[in-house]
Amino acid sequence: MCIERMIMKRLIIYIIMCLLYCFATPASGQINTERVMNIGRNALQFEDYVLSIQYFNQIIKLKPYWADPYYYRAVAKLSLDDLQGAEEDATSCIERNPYFKNVFYLRGFVRHSQGDYAGAIADYRQGLQYNPSDRNLLFSAAMAYAQSDEYQAADSVYSELLAQYPQYAAGYVTRGQFNIMRGDSVAARADFDKAISLDKNMAAAYELRALLRVKSDKDYSGALSDMNEAVKLQPKNTALYINRAMVKYYTEDLRGAMADYDYVLALDPTNIMAYYNRGLLRAQVGDRNKAVDDFTEVLKREPYNYLAILNRAILYDDLGDYEKAISDYDAVVEVYPEYMEALFARSEAKRKIGDARGGEEDFTLAMRLQEEQKRNPDMAREASDKASENIAARKESDNSINKYDRLMIADDDMAQAFEPKYESKLRGRVQDRNVQVSLRPMYVLSYYEQPGELLPKGTFADELAQLNELRAFKYMLVITNNEPLLESRQITEHFTSASDYTQKIENGSNVNVLQYMGRSLDLAMLQDYAGALEDINRVIALSPNLMLAYFQRATLRYRNLEYKRSEATFRADATDADNTAKPAYSIDNARIEYELMIQDLNKTIELSPRFAYAYYNRANIYFAQGRVDAAIADYNQAIYLQPDMADAYFNRGLAYLKGGDEIRGREDLSKAGEMGVMAAYNILKRMSK
Repeated sequence: MCIERMIMKRLIIYIIMCLLYCFATPASGQINTERVMNIGRNALQFEDYVLSIQYFNQIIKLKPYWADPYYYRAVAKLSLDDLQGAEEDATSCIERNPYFKNVFYLRGFVRHSQGDYAGAIADYRQGLQYNPSDRNLLFSAAMAYAQSDEYQAADSVYSELLAQYPQYAAGYVTRGQFNIMRGDSVAARADFDKAISLDKNMAAAYELRALLRVKSDKDYSGALSDMNEAVKLQPKNTALYINRAMVKYYTEDLRGAMADYDYVLALDPTNIMAYYNRGLLRAQVGDRNKAVDDFTEVLKREPYNYLAILNRAILYDDLGDYEKAISDYDAVVEVYPEYMEALFARSEAKRKIGDARGGEEDFTLAMRLQEEQKRNPDMAREASDKASENIAARKESDNSINKYDRLMIADDDMAQAFEPKYESKLRGRVQDRNVQVSLRPMYVLSYYEQPGELLPKGTFADELAQLNELRAFKYMLVITNNEPLLESRQITEHFTSASDYTQKIENGSNVNVLQYMGRSLDLAMLQDYAGALEDINRVIALSPNLMLAYFQRATLRYRNLEYKRSEATFRADATDADNTAKPAYSIDNARIEYELMIQDLNKTIELSPRFAYAYYNRANIYFAQGRVDAAIADYNQAIYLQPDMADAYFNRGLAYLKGGDEIRGREDLSKAGEMGVMAAYNILKRMSK
């Protein structure tokens, strides 16, 4: 399957290059921008957004004064959840053609999605000047007015919208949300009823009516009926099952509620809310061991969720596992030192394991706090309010330790239909792929380069060209940070090549620096970094001005360090017979290794000040050391020397984010995504949630 994907990627690249060649006019050899624009729009129509961006990039590069490619690229970026990039492109379109009508709706939508309601309203109003009856503009403007608390304006636009489009079910749903915001539950119910009468397949209307029935009417039977309809319409929507579980809980159908949580976790094994709530319900029905398992799953994902820790402590206590209970109580009391319930519980647990003194200390402290509460009106009122509350749930963001035993509900359970949405059916949805948030790798000399996600990188350096001109190696060298895994045939070839170099070196006849260089490259391909380093050291000793040797040694040292760390972690996880953990790789050793890498790259830059990859690699090392400002400075220089280095934009974006500069971080990630680093869109999407 991997081979098939690789072949397909190569085929796509080939097709792109052929198409671009075909787009050249016979007379001038220039690219036919109209044809490229058509192909770009075609790709956009078929929802291949990343590919379409590459076409629009070509047009913008050739004709930066055109408005159209900025508009279409903005649409593609919006589809990839790159909101900031989409807004910038929409603005560029407006600057070039302020009469481009559709762009005001597009930019308004992007601003709306980012919470810039004033900016969105301004764009919607501008768009409505061109087309006063545009349904999308009226719908979006009404929502933006409501969300900016301009209720009179929102009411006016909703009235205009539904007067012109009386069969528009989505308009009634969001007006129902608006009526909830201003406290008119009767009008909201009427709007949801109307939406369902117009469109019986609108899951959001059923869900919202169900939640309204629970909150306003305590009509649990009707709410359950509505939730059942919503689930039928969207059987893979985990939020619906979580909300239905809550309704079932209110009807005392605990087993049914747990079944819904089971299904949520089958669809999404990382859903913290489902684990937490199922743990509470399992505890209520006496299934304590499984309840412990659920809270443990929560803590794997949120180690500092003290409400989960407290629940698990109580369960351990009930199960008679007092040592574990005390450990969890300790964690809670450390953060909530005046939480009497935890102190009383820990006191009893300590007594049960024979720690009478510790139990007495906790009991005394808890009693003193109880007396203080009686004398303190605020504390007494808080306790009274808690006792009088008859609420079975808490908001997800409500971390009050007093509410540890309440089911979680989403903070926006009544607002999900009121947010602007942009549905995209991108094949594969690259921004949804699970990517690890980590730097793009360091560059290295290699014989192989795996094609990038869209186009080959095409790296070039004068020194590399000069080395290749010598024809001293069996393969042409490239500078890459995207090496493929070797096939078995290639592995055999490099073992043979390394062996041949060894024989020549050992024979002592015509030994030269390039033989050590060639064997070092072979060993690096075979991931023998220690051996590769030994040979590259000999290269530098014999030829101290060979810039690429210093560059290569820095990367080999980095990879060797990563190998040592991995090995040390493996060994640290193992234990001797006496259960003494073996020491991990020394932090001081790593610090020394980093400094040696920096020295090599300093020498590389000294010998070739315009070698962009050296600045990029040194920036990665600075980032690993936590020297964010130094990393950013080097990424700046790499981009200055090679403006199309997408990986430098991506890494600089992460560096800005680490340094707290979200605006610049987003800009760089957007640029990296625009240039083909698809992982950037995943990160931008996470940030937009």
